[in-house]
Amino acid sequence: MAHLFNRNILLGVSGGIAAYKSAELVRQLQELGATVRVIMTRGAQEFITPLTLQALSGHPVHTDLLDAEAEQGMGHIELARWADLLLVAPATADLLARLAAGRADDLLTTVALATRAPKLLAPAMNQQMWRDAATAANVAALTGRGMALVGPASGEQACGDVGPGRLEEPAVIARAAADLFEDGLLQGRRVVITAGPTREALDPVRYISNHSSGKMGYALAQAAVDAGARTTIVSGPVHLTAPDRARVIAVESARQMLEECLQLMPECDIFIACAAVADYRPAAVQEQKIKKGPDEITLQLVRNPDIVATVAAGAQRPFTVGFAAETRDVLTYARDKLQRKALDMIVANDVSDQSIGFNSELNEAVVLWRDGEQALGRTGKSNLARQIIQLIAGRVAAQGN
Repeated sequence: MAHLFNRNILLGVSGGIAAYKSAELVRQLQELGATVRVIMTRGAQEFITPLTLQALSGHPVHTDLLDAEAEQGMGHIELARWADLLLVAPATADLLARLAAGRADDLLTTVALATRAPKLLAPAMNQQMWRDAATAANVAALTGRGMALVGPASGEQACGDVGPGRLEEPAVIARAAADLFEDGLLQGRRVVITAGPTREALDPVRYISNHSSGKMGYALAQAAVDAGARTTIVSGPVHLTAPDRARVIAVESARQMLEECLQLMPECDIFIACAAVADYRPAAVQEQKIKKGPDEITLQLVRNPDIVATVAAGAQRPFTVGFAAETRDVLTYARDKLQRKALDMIVANDVSDQSIGFNSELNEAVVLWRDGEQALGRTGKSNLARQIIQLIAGRVAAQGN
């Protein structure tokens, strides 16, 4: 079944009696995974209130061409850039005529001109209006420009006539919207990625940590989102902007990261442990700042829980991917970790080379699994992340998961 995970659908509602069905259409689009925002024409507001569609979509409904609250007052441009699809339902005869003429006299028609997103129109009107030569010419002009059409359906109409012109059912329209997109490699999968360092407190001021920037984990998250996955990042402290369509859970310590990961596991298909987790933490955290004293002090450390091994040992384990950041004997250590921790896949890289890895924009790796491996040459972390996600998707499919 087609999905709309990670897709931004801009729903345009024009002024016809069928506008009441837009409420159900919002729900159908959301059930397929879409984020929905709504534009209403002045006529549409006579049939259904903006408040109804705001409550259902979870976003303010847009009605005015000039939006004082929008960035730089150019709400139509912001919406045009945000949309992955402009869906107009119902598309009245008047709206079709204005679109065909290239008009920009309200927010909906202006966005239609300003967006590069594909457009899907769901006509709804009286059967004679649909059969009229002018409407036919407008529809031909719009489809000739690449706009897609769903419906209209035939049947009894609000005016009492019977014939073509009914708005298609919301479920049919939602499926038509989903069919316009190619499914990603991880379409509909639920992916959890750990990223960044952990911090293990010594006292209220100091902590033990490492040089991880989180860039590789966040690049993997973007690649997973682009592949259609519902993506959650469990992130240590970083200075990065997460992908728009990824959820971020911020943590500090290894134990906090493990706790959050375990809570996410019941709804996780793929787990990617990219974080640089501290292997040890102080045995005791001092309540007050440790003051300067003797020339030498002894610090007692205890082992942190092994997050990826704990996940891999779970009763209903997801496809589990580990990382091995090593400074020597990289493949030897990686193969050992793959087997010892019962992982499905591991990504090994040499962090002794300071031109790649921690804090660098570049990286290279060897990806290993039980009966194979693939070397990935030096490249930007975003490109490397896409290659890793492709390999993960291939292995998941090969295992029939």
